[in-house]
Amino acid sequence: MRGVEPIELVPIGVVASAEHQLARRDWSRARSEIRLQAGLGEALLGFAGYSHVIVVGWLDRVPAELRARRRAHPGGDERLPLQGALVLRGGARPNPLSVTVCRLLAVEGDALRVEGLDLVDGTPVLDVKPYIPHYDSVAGATIPGWAQG
Repeated sequence: MRGVEPIELVPIGVVASAEHQLARRDWSRARSEIRLQAGLGEALLGFAGYSHVIVVGWLDRVPAELRARRRAHPGGDERLPLQGALVLRGGARPNPLSVTVCRLLAVEGDALRVEGLDLVDGTPVLDVKPYIPHYDSVAGATIPGWAQG
């Protein structure tokens, strides 16, 4: 695009987890720690009052050929309709960002302990935000039939 400058991002931390399998389907009980860069612990002040957080990660293991893919069947299932890469939730997209709402278990120094984070050990974390239901949940939102499970 004309006039758009590249963006340089520096991770604020990294995921520490026993999870190493990218293909895992159910992450609801996966427990992880988000280890922030030294000194960022004070930026977590106030998180202890929240039950959930939004974690923005960088899917650094998505290969270039998948980042170049523009369309795919959801979950690779050809019975489901072909969709644009930006419609799908996976990392096969131009910028492999992940956005996950997960349960906050504890704030400990420069780290957050969470449950339900769908990122493997070593994944860079770009940001963490509190989940605020009246901002982050939209009453009456709709999705297409194929995405309803």
